[in-house]
Amino acid sequence: MSAFLRRHQRQLAGLLFVTPWIIGFAIFTAYPLVTSVVYSFSRVTFPLDGIMLEPVGVANYTNVLMSDPDFKLALSTYLTQLVCYVPMILVFSCMLALLLNSPIRLRKLVRAIFFLPVIIVSGPVLASLSQMGAAVLLGLEDFPVYEFIHRFVPPAVAMPILYVFDNAVLILWFCGVPILIFLSGLQKMDRSMYEAAMVDGASAWQKFWKLTIPTLKPFFFLNGVFSVVEISMSTQNPIIKLIKDGLFQITRGFGFSAAVTMLYFLIILVSVLILYVLFGREKRDIVAAQPRRAVKS
Repeated sequence: MSAFLRRHQRQLAGLLFVTPWIIGFAIFTAYPLVTSVVYSFSRVTFPLDGIMLEPVGVANYTNVLMSDPDFKLALSTYLTQLVCYVPMILVFSCMLALLLNSPIRLRKLVRAIFFLPVIIVSGPVLASLSQMGAAVLLGLEDFPVYEFIHRFVPPAVAMPILYVFDNAVLILWFCGVPILIFLSGLQKMDRSMYEAAMVDGASAWQKFWKLTIPTLKPFFFLNGVFSVVEISMSTQNPIIKLIKDGLFQITRGFGFSAAVTMLYFLIILVSVLILYVLFGREKRDIVAAQPRRAVKS
């Protein structure tokens, strides 16, 4: 009986510790989410005595998808940012993490410098810097590589490359936290694997693709999810601006903004699922999956 009481005491203690999180999740996440879903299927008005909801079915979603040109423009801009920014953030962050993990002088200072844009990106500072032209490399069009790609590369291939060049500063600004995450993964790697590969005659290129990249695969997934969320919540995101501006407009209102929010949530969820398919799934170890045979002594 005493063991039974001790087990329930531990369960009660765990429940007490997790209760503040449950309450915070219910108040600040679950309730706003359910309210947004209800608003997206309603026409929301604000009379003097409170909030009035008039069910309209899927009319808000139809208005967003079929009738509103601003949503289509904002969605195309957002998807372009997502498709171009996230892969480049992962590539640049991994390359910079490999560089910062090497034994160079003033390594800690250089890491701090690369993490500094995280402070700049947060809040309305990024919008102010973008308005002043700080997010654009001036004179980039005069570079021979840029001019060669613009003139001789097919437009279908040149457009995403030039888009990355034009937004290189913003992409680097988003690389602060992913660099630190990749650094933590690199510093936890077993150095004996590299020593064994070196003894077997593996080249630096083979060690990079056969050891470093597979080991960092979970960190690619983590950084991909973080980058998608960071880009989606950025002040430069046109869909966020559309949601805020539509709240108190007569022709749109809370129902319109709620419908945009739900569609936006589904797009982010699909993006995370794509990242999971690419980086999140782990291959089953065939050897470990096979049943172990009993060894006769």
